[in-house]
Amino acid sequence: MSDTTLPNQYEVHPHTKVVRGPKRATYDRELVHGIIDDALICHVGTVVNGRPAMIPTAHWRVGERIYIHGASKNRILAAIAEGEEACLCITHLDGLVMARSAFHHSANYRSVLIYGKGEVVEGEEGKMEHSRLFIEKLEPGRWDKIRQPNKQELKGTMFLGFDLDQVSAKVRAGDPVDDDEDYDWPVWAGVLPSTLQWGAPVDDARIKEGFEGQGYLRD
Repeated sequence: MSDTTLPNQYEVHPHTKVVRGPKRATYDRELVHGIIDDALICHVGTVVNGRPAMIPTAHWRVGERIYIHGASKNRILAAIAEGEEACLCITHLDGLVMARSAFHHSANYRSVLIYGKGEVVEGEEGKMEHSRLFIEKLEPGRWDKIRQPNKQELKGTMFLGFDLDQVSAKVRAGDPVDDDEDYDWPVWAGVLPSTLQWGAPVDDARIKEGFEGQGYLRD
């Protein structure tokens, strides 16, 4: 089924139904895509040899799939490749919510949880394409400027894709919500916004002459 025929909301499964704070839950497909695309890092958890294990890693999305990659011998990726179910988590911190009471301090955030089994990307052509997609997410246009992976590098890298099927999101925005009797408490209350901002590029110590100061500044 093509993306254009998909419903606007993801199906709610028993394990994706948000029970705690359900008013903050959303299954909106476009919003979920935005949370995934705006992030560079996700956390991937699974079970390895009977014990929970998790790694942070870069990700990218193609339609209704999210992809990750790493060393072919990575134990977590290997466990997923062998059939273990995984959970992927993405979170954006948008602000600290400073309330009048300790209990009501919180955070403004956007988060997504994805459950599912990973599918290994097979073949050099598929691996090369996902290498390109990964680089292009970091800096659009960079793929054509750099040395591309050789056969040995592709062999040593595993790419895994996860269907965006078992998905939920939670979002909090806005002011603190204090108890009525606390609104006269003599303390500042509000939101301390949090944003991701890139600094000025720093040249590599062995930068080739003529390329100084050409680092890419992301929007």
